[in-house]
Amino acid sequence: MSKQKVVIVGASNNPARYSHRALLLIQKHGHEVVPVHPKLAEIEGISVVADLDLISDPVDTVTMYVGPAISAGLQDKLIALKPRRVIFNPGAENASLADALQKAGIGCEEACTLVLLNTGQF
Repeated sequence: MSKQKVVIVGASNNPARYSHRALLLIQKHGHEVVPVHPKLAEIEGISVVADLDLISDPVDTVTMYVGPAISAGLQDKLIALKPRRVIFNPGAENASLADALQKAGIGCEEACTLVLLNTGQF
């Protein structure tokens, strides 16, 4: 498995949240993680990025932990970021955003990042 740069939209510093668990598991699998949250500065010693448009390096995967009300406003930023794929975790599904991303050449899947990592399908 090659190392990926993985952006977590909706990252959380709350250990009970799935996005927090994903951050730890992504790191454990040797990937570089970039948490995104507008109000947090750090999670588990990792600097948090306040906005997607502050990321300039190539991104392999964006894993979404925000609902459609928030993700709908991220369409242009996600297209500009040009990740290889976007994972819509349970509860984060957004069919119209996925359609727009696919039309821009970005792969999309509805899946659980934790399951993908734990089953070797990430």
